[in-house]
Amino acid sequence: MRVLLSTLLSLCLCGCAVGNPPPVVDIYQRDSKATKVTSGSHRVARGETLYSIAWRYGWDYRALAEANDIDAPYTIYPGQTLSFAGGPKQATRPSRPPASSSSAPAKPSSSSSGAAKAEPAPPPAPKPKPSTDTGPVNWQWPASGEVLERFSKASGGRRGITIGDREGSPVRAAADGRVVYRGSGLTGYGNLLIVKHNDRWLSAYAHNSSLLVKEGDRVSAGDKIATMGASGTFRTQLHFEIRKDGQPVDPLTVLPNRS
Repeated sequence: MRVLLSTLLSLCLCGCAVGNPPPVVDIYQRDSKATKVTSGSHRVARGETLYSIAWRYGWDYRALAEANDIDAPYTIYPGQTLSFAGGPKQATRPSRPPASSSSAPAKPSSSSSGAAKAEPAPPPAPKPKPSTDTGPVNWQWPASGEVLERFSKASGGRRGITIGDREGSPVRAAADGRVVYRGSGLTGYGNLLIVKHNDRWLSAYAHNSSLLVKEGDRVSAGDKIATMGASGTFRTQLHFEIRKDGQPVDPLTVLPNRS
């Protein structure tokens, strides 16, 4: 009887383990790749932007756009597939129409006065030129709390810094720029904002309680863009990252010294 009860208890526990999802844990940066992913593809989900996908897979957004033949302003759509393999895709040329079964050239209609002339096709619209704004960025601290964790280049290490403070404390734009992602689609970041400062520099603000700006909004250094929270993590904190040309940069090397 005791053996039977033990067996039934084990089966119940196994059933619970299979039926319930695993607990949510703070995986920090580990869903966002430290090294560039160069194989496979990503299917665009609703709410994602080219910037957030490039951030997740370790790409510079310009290189990812070029590899998938996407022109500025880098608009993507749910269901679209982005490839991480190889260089730029070759534009697909339209196939030629099938040749006529008759070898004789077509004659113009007799009802037309004079020879009919085909109108020339209009020239293709020029592609928008990408911005060339790559100048220096004047950084400032995004929050006033204590630095709890520092940047690490180790495998699986944090690719930014953690700043601790009270729930609801202001999170501020670290430099002038434009919001290019607002959402919670990157696992381990919670409520996230990504700000583009120029063609080379981006910054990210994770684990916010509330987001106070929208995608496309222009922000100035010091503007309150979010409030600090614990979304996607186990404690109230701001996870702050900076990337240059898609590569993580230690924020403490560019932020001003605190007095």
